[in-house]
Amino acid sequence: MILYPKYYFKKVTDIDIEFLNKNNIKGLILDVDNTLIDFDLNIIDGAKNWCDNLKAKGIKMVIVSNTNKRSKVERVANFLDISYVFKAMKPFKKGLKIGKEILNLENENIATVGDQIFTDVIGGNRLKMFSILVEPIDKKDILITRIKRPLENLVIKSYKKSLKKL
Repeated sequence: MILYPKYYFKKVTDIDIEFLNKNNIKGLILDVDNTLIDFDLNIIDGAKNWCDNLKAKGIKMVIVSNTNKRSKVERVANFLDISYVFKAMKPFKKGLKIGKEILNLENENIATVGDQIFTDVIGGNRLKMFSILVEPIDKKDILITRIKRPLENLVIKSYKKSLKKL
């Protein structure tokens, strides 16, 4: 189902090299808001170490964010020493395709990682990428995301229920 991620993690730093190798993932397209940074723009603990460790093992990374605030995305990308795309308009394909070009990988070797069903998961699934949903870092969200969260929570509940049936 296009609404369901291929996998669900509590936080981005829980994604490890064994999981990526097992699923033939060679690159990550990372969301920023509530995935790598909280509402107050604090980068999550361990993000730099996690990113450096995966890069040292050959995993390519790029940030693809819907935000129109270039300086916000650029600050995180510079801190992690990775490229970025802003104003991506996920779940539309354009921004994700730019991220794919930066990674220089095939879609099936890329995982999209983010905290939202209606942007990160659907966008990745539309391009036949491996979608990974993470829990939002913070309860605070911008208005449009706050409006979508209750519906996303219903989808997540249904997703988790479907996993128990397997």
